[in-house]
Amino acid sequence: MKTRAPVLPGHVRRLADRPMVGTVPVPGYAAMFNAGVLYHEGAYHLFARGVRSGYRRNPGPGDRFLDYISDIVVFISADGLGYSFQYVLARGGRGHAACFEDPRVQRVVSCGAEQLVITYTALPPAGSGLPWRIGAHRLGWDGQRFFLRPGSGRLLGPEGVPNKDAVIFALADGRVAMIHRIRNNMQLAVFDDLDHLWNAGPEYWDLYLADLEVHTLLRPSPGALGVGAGAPPVATEEGLLLFFHERRADGSYTMNLALLDPSTGEALSRLPSAILEPELEWERRGDVDNVVFVQGAHRDGDHLYLTYGAADRYVGAATASVAHLLDALAAAA
Repeated sequence: MKTRAPVLPGHVRRLADRPMVGTVPVPGYAAMFNAGVLYHEGAYHLFARGVRSGYRRNPGPGDRFLDYISDIVVFISADGLGYSFQYVLARGGRGHAACFEDPRVQRVVSCGAEQLVITYTALPPAGSGLPWRIGAHRLGWDGQRFFLRPGSGRLLGPEGVPNKDAVIFALADGRVAMIHRIRNNMQLAVFDDLDHLWNAGPEYWDLYLADLEVHTLLRPSPGALGVGAGAPPVATEEGLLLFFHERRADGSYTMNLALLDPSTGEALSRLPSAILEPELEWERRGDVDNVVFVQGAHRDGDHLYLTYGAADRYVGAATASVAHLLDALAAAA
């Protein structure tokens, strides 16, 4: 019998007091966390950041860990509670991505067709001097598993600029938007369609960077260190629900919520307080302590299913009421 966690006062309820993924070993891997989710053909498909075995803490200056390589690893579940390992979608350690970090999977309707897109942070090889970038692929489905469509890989955003935490979604008028993070704020970039985003070059990004303040979507709360997009926005009758993370001054990460205009992508309202904080032991102790890092959301009527990383070791799941969240956002507007 599965243990249910108590209802929280902050609008979101954990599905269980244990991780969904991370406690059952997967051969060759030492940590599973920061996972996006896609509900497809009657099952939850979880796309996790899997860190290969053998990494260790760095006793000196520089990176937190040594020999650290992460892949995108896929799990499946019929009920969103019990997940089983399926396959490795993408392997780091070569090319532009020494590590595939923090994958998000989204359905994007562009030019009248729905496409599956995966975004992630592409960490360059150590010592290369290159910044982290937004990596992206289009996904295919062969009836049993997802795959990266050949030739679809891109590094999105301006060259030479550290950039991460990207989610892609369609606006009501058919344009395509990308929320991303340059420095400590979230920015919003808008494109004619998905192909425009995929092929945007210096002619787009140079103008964008020259007026970056205009494109700022959300800033950290007073005293906080940074914000970044979490799950791809969820469509509702009142607008788009954007679940995002905020890093507090003490270094902890929390789950937060804003409402976006479906026509422009601009923020309409934002809850003043976090809706989920690191409280359980496995959220508070790990490779990075005190982290809940939202990345996946699936709506079924009034029910929202959310996935989040915990302490850079595990994947947790939570649920919320769409109506409840919209009422809270309306009160905060």
